Amino acid sequence: MLIRIVKMTFKTSEIDTFLENFNANKEKIRNFKGCNRLELLSDKNNPTIFFTYSYWETETHLETYRNSELFKTVWSKTKILFNNKPEAWSVDSIECLT
Repeated sequence: MLIRIVKMTFKTSEIDTFLENFNANKEKIRNFKGCNRLELLSDKNNPTIFFTYSYWETETHLETYRNSELFKTVWSKTKILFNNKPEAWSVDSIECLT
């Protein structure tokens, strides 16, 4: 399983716009083929920082999503709201205890 972590810092005035866009598309993203889980997290100390964790069956599934119209639409509305350049990591899940 591949986990895609994206750190995003927004202009304070754009947080509500981001959340509206995320909420309008979260089910579509989560139900995209190969996506097994989607999380949105907020930083405890800085309300302008958010993280998405998306869990993908394979890197191919993630790349298919990243080349899709859904991603292009969501990202085009998201990237104009940033206060800083986003950071992203693709990591492999080694172990998970629940």
